[in-house]
Amino acid sequence: MNKKDVANIRKQFKVGNDLLKITNIYNVYIMKESSEIYHEQMQPFEMLDEDQQELFMSNFKKVLTGRLDEKLFELKFQPDAEDSSQLILHKGLLSRNVDDWKEQMLLIVDKMLDDKQYENDLVITFIRGEYLKAMKRRSEESEEGGRDAVYSNAFILCSINKTQEPKKELAFDYVEKEFKYNVEVDPVINLKAPVGGFLFPSITDNAADVNHILYSSGKAYEPDPEFIEEVLNAEETMTAEDDKIVFEEIVKDVTGNQLNTSTLANVYEEIHRVIEDTEGEETPKLDRRDVERVLKMSGLEEVNTEKVEAAFQKVIDDERYELKANNIIPKYNSKSIKISTKVANISLSPQDLKYVRQVNFNGKLCIMIEVEEDTVIEGFTMIPEAFADNSNNHEG
Repeated sequence: MNKKDVANIRKQFKVGNDLLKITNIYNVYIMKESSEIYHEQMQPFEMLDEDQQELFMSNFKKVLTGRLDEKLFELKFQPDAEDSSQLILHKGLLSRNVDDWKEQMLLIVDKMLDDKQYENDLVITFIRGEYLKAMKRRSEESEEGGRDAVYSNAFILCSINKTQEPKKELAFDYVEKEFKYNVEVDPVINLKAPVGGFLFPSITDNAADVNHILYSSGKAYEPDPEFIEEVLNAEETMTAEDDKIVFEEIVKDVTGNQLNTSTLANVYEEIHRVIEDTEGEETPKLDRRDVERVLKMSGLEEVNTEKVEAAFQKVIDDERYELKANNIIPKYNSKSIKISTKVANISLSPQDLKYVRQVNFNGKLCIMIEVEEDTVIEGFTMIPEAFADNSNNHEG
């Protein structure tokens, strides 16, 4: 799934939407002390009152909120996994009987509880439904298209939420004219911040992909490797942060950690060009050959195949590894690059990095920024100062 696919299904989670039909909701309450099921409840989603539906819809939308490779991860199932969750979920997806579906979901819950101790009571919620999307808009002149022809995908969504202790409050009784300690004993389910979840199957370009699952982590860049491997039986994943670190270490290794701002700006520009040139909704990726080409095009002529291969082997131990281009470049049209010094903090976009230089002036390291007009500081227009001729000046 790409971000467009995720956005398309996420925006459908609203009450009264005829493009999203949720048939059943199954809630399972887990006690932290025993890691056992304390209570379970199955019911048709339409039997919930509207306020409850709104709460759950908001919760399901949050499960699908976040950037890919940060909070959302499309995972491939492990081939030939024992007691495969892919098979369990697929059986649940195809089951016509609600009890059969519940039985499969309980198998997933059992995996979550296997040798696991949780810090809070948990509520695990499963829904099953159908996601519809019109194939094309109906034109005013023609009666074809619109809702007459739709893509249809059955799905299962799981949301995992922790409970909170009820608030202890002091209340004032107007009738009795006295202060009272207000005691609430029922735990509150925190539906505003799910700690995990998943969508099965992946839905890419309006087609179901049962070989992949969309996993949602509770925190950015912190996927749960145990949940991914033991519960979902999926292959391990790299976060966007991991990709970025791998790329940085490869470039440092290839260049000997000698890179000036002009060359770095060229690297970002070349990667941005790769992203723009990638056709359709395909995720742009860079293999070792692409990395070599990008570095050479950026002005690093001493780069060669042997250096890049050795760097890939050293950093990631996989010469065939592909880096997602969107993960390794700062957001190109925003001030995503931060330069922090003891004197000042500077924010600028990758496309403006070419106007920044690190220079050695009179034996001191300085940052020089090229500007197109006079600089105004606190309402005062600065006058140009003489830049002494120094034969030792060079870029760092």
